Amino acid sequence: MARIVESNFGETPFQRLLGHNKDIMEGWSQLGNVLEKDGKLTAKLKEQVRRTLAQSNGCEYCKAKGKPDPAQFDEKTSVAVGFAEVFLYQKGEIADSTFNVLREYFNEEEISELCAFISFTTASQYFGAMMKLKPENKQ
Repeated sequence: MARIVESNFGETPFQRLLGHNKDIMEGWSQLGNVLEKDGKLTAKLKEQVRRTLAQSNGCEYCKAKGKPDPAQFDEKTSVAVGFAEVFLYQKGEIADSTFNVLREYFNEEEISELCAFISFTTASQYFGAMMKLKPENKQ
């Protein structure tokens, strides 16, 4: 069971934990919906990044959705996942040389979206970890 009781608002256990403040839940969900769909980067690439982050960010609910699947990786996905791994290890202290590698595969808009996605996803996964959110079948 999570650390707090789920509210009556939201469609998922995660949303119901945020649903104690509907404005936060709705805003968070809206941004999540924008970031997870195809944008400058594909949803498929971002899902592999999300799975990579979930393995280290401590949220059992997020981990339960699966590990990264290398069979789904193309060159850009491999670089994005590698960047996520660097982020996990170094947090905000990412070297300029790492961004130089990103620039070989991604344009400025894609780099911005990737960094926003990693930041938002990490915040979501930290929230799940803080709340001890478990997969639905284990609550």
